[in-house]
Amino acid sequence: MDHIELSLTQSLDHCIKCNICTAACPVAAVTDAFPGPKYVGPQAQRFRHAAQPVPDASVDYCSGCRVCNQVCPTGVRIAELNARARAQMVAERGMPLRNRIIARSGLVGRLSCGPQAPLVNFMLSFAPARWLIEHALGIHRHAPLPKASTYTFQHWFRRRKSTVAGRRPKVVYFHGCSTNYYEPHVGKAAVAVLEHLGFEVIIPPQRCCGLPLLSNGDFPAAQQHHQYNVAQLLPFVRAGIPIVGTSTSCTLTLKEEAPELLGLHGDDVRAVAAGTYDIFEFLRNLHEQGKLRTDFRPIERRIPYHPPCQLRAHRIGRPVLDILGMVPGLHLDESRAECCGIAGTYGLKREKYQIAMDVGKPLFDFVQASGQSLALCDSETCRWQISGATGVVTRHPIEILAEAYGLL
Repeated sequence: MDHIELSLTQSLDHCIKCNICTAACPVAAVTDAFPGPKYVGPQAQRFRHAAQPVPDASVDYCSGCRVCNQVCPTGVRIAELNARARAQMVAERGMPLRNRIIARSGLVGRLSCGPQAPLVNFMLSFAPARWLIEHALGIHRHAPLPKASTYTFQHWFRRRKSTVAGRRPKVVYFHGCSTNYYEPHVGKAAVAVLEHLGFEVIIPPQRCCGLPLLSNGDFPAAQQHHQYNVAQLLPFVRAGIPIVGTSTSCTLTLKEEAPELLGLHGDDVRAVAAGTYDIFEFLRNLHEQGKLRTDFRPIERRIPYHPPCQLRAHRIGRPVLDILGMVPGLHLDESRAECCGIAGTYGLKREKYQIAMDVGKPLFDFVQASGQSLALCDSETCRWQISGATGVVTRHPIEILAEAYGLL
């Protein structure tokens, strides 16, 4: 038994059957298809062994939001147990074509982004086409799909001229698939802020972080992606150059999710994990060191802000509130909703779409009740879910910070 399996087994033995996780689970609250974290997690895990099938397929209805982990009083790693069980189920029964497609966000992004983007976007907004996709692949016709960009963030970055001259501290930017293929404006804002703070920004070769593959149970492919990224990022970490990311899901995967789920605990993996920061975590560290510029322009605005599940799983508090709270006139109203429901690719699936919408309803109500035309969230899929459900424009907090610095 390897290290990860041993620690997971030890974790489940700490379950005291208190049902706090079930009471807090946003999925179990809205559907009977998921009996709750305790049942499909530590309880079912006692009957799972490599030599026998997964005893209960309802584990596939776990969205991986990690709320159960956050509320468990004894530290049982329920979300990890569920993800491992799903991977075993996929190994036994195979992966549907739909899941293979949506789990490969890098491939889908490459096929969608570029001169063909307007046609792709038109087809994905054309109701008959979405009806056909739903019936052929099982991707719900109303699920929020992002609009592909006509250019990649990497292409923009290669062609631009840096605003930083001379010898400067360096930082690596792990942009992720969403910024590269769908939201280059988020990457532009991040680069503008980092250069405004005096950093030279480096963009190394990188693949998808692997989280969609992990979430859909394709651990072998996820491991290939993670090992590639570690190999690309390691030289910078060894040189003392930090890695920052604007996708809180990507940074969590590099830090924790991939190493834990895949059982990768070598020195190189640990070094990359330790050297990776969510961008507002990094900015807050700079502020604590007295190195953050605070030449903010006033922004007289009140904006609802949702800290997504993946950000809360970092266990770093609310760095967005800490940093943007210093902008004169800006007031962020923090959402108390547990989850937006989308959970990466979870809410795209026909059989889970309504569950995702029901889970996200408290958040949607909060955003709509604010009466504002803009909302903030650190996670790209959460932003797309919020906008799709409410019609409210969503942005990454780094865009507001860039605005406060007068960079946009």
